[in-house]
Amino acid sequence: MTSTDKKVGYLPKGKRPDYTPISAAHGVETALQLLEGRWKMTILFHLFGGSLMRFSELERAIPAISQKMLIQQLRKLEADGIVRRIVHHQVPPKVEYGLTEWGEGLCPALDALLLWAEQRETLAGPVPPEDQPKV
Repeated sequence: MTSTDKKVGYLPKGKRPDYTPISAAHGVETALQLLEGRWKMTILFHLFGGSLMRFSELERAIPAISQKMLIQQLRKLEADGIVRRIVHHQVPPKVEYGLTEWGEGLCPALDALLLWAEQRETLAGPVPPEDQPKV
């Protein structure tokens, strides 16, 4: 597993707001709405580490996604300020995608999510085939 927390530092403890159960639930709900969708997390993992990828490279990296869905997901991520689209004005046109600074801030959170998912296998054994995500 590739660790992403080395690329993006964690927020200093002194700058964290005090959350109530209601405000924490609201904040998590808002964050999950930004990341909902089958392909957004996969796209983000390919863009972590400051790498810029062309549309065709993302298409090859995620062969199960349709071109239409990749376009839609990239547009949503861009509209939400997580992904930036860089257009190079040349012939033929060149467009690259990368994470914004705010998008790179997701690295530690998703790294923690990966570690949490690994604990399931350690504690409960391998995931039965019927419970595994369909790809």
